[in-house]
Amino acid sequence: MTQKVVITYETLFELLQRERERTELQRLEPSFFGDVVCYIQEKKKVFDAKSDSLFAHDERKKSEKQLENIYKIIKELYERREKKIIMIALDKSRTKSNLIDTTALLKEEKVVFDAVTSLLDKYRDAVLYSVLNEKMPFMQPIEAKNPVDGEFKTAFELKKSAKLIRFMHPVPKFVGPELEEYGPYEGEDIANLPAEVADVLISKEKAEEIKEE
Repeated sequence: MTQKVVITYETLFELLQRERERTELQRLEPSFFGDVVCYIQEKKKVFDAKSDSLFAHDERKKSEKQLENIYKIIKELYERREKKIIMIALDKSRTKSNLIDTTALLKEEKVVFDAVTSLLDKYRDAVLYSVLNEKMPFMQPIEAKNPVDGEFKTAFELKKSAKLIRFMHPVPKFVGPELEEYGPYEGEDIANLPAEVADVLISKEKAEEIKEE
């Protein structure tokens, strides 16, 4: 059995060095993030306790500097792993291979990997494959979520269910079901719109669907 790695300043630095020197994602203990949190908490307890000692100023300065270095190491380690995870996700999205090795991912990193892979897949479907099928990509802007509520901002929402239509009559600017604006359109204009929006226009005989041959 592999001996569990105890988190110290030295082991954190060694883990960072391994991540720097090797191109592949390095294996970490499954409990790594939890162990790091406990380690920081213990360091901060020592830091706070030294404020009451006879050598408070000098000791506090040393502890403060070490904590600062610990934060830098953890940040760089995360960002180097983050970059590798994105590259693995890119390989997965491009190749669709089930042979991509993800065993070095921590469970928290696996969530990131799955999310990035899914996003890349959606962009590939909505942009690349639309263009290859001689269709305009359709990407609908959405409102950004409030980061204070713990939600990430999203730049675009990809709509995979869309219809290519030709306008038979002029249509002024209008608002869709999600308060998004469309138009104005002139007769004979062609647009790739969400299916629910296109269906309304078709039912009102304002447009007709262009079927793939």
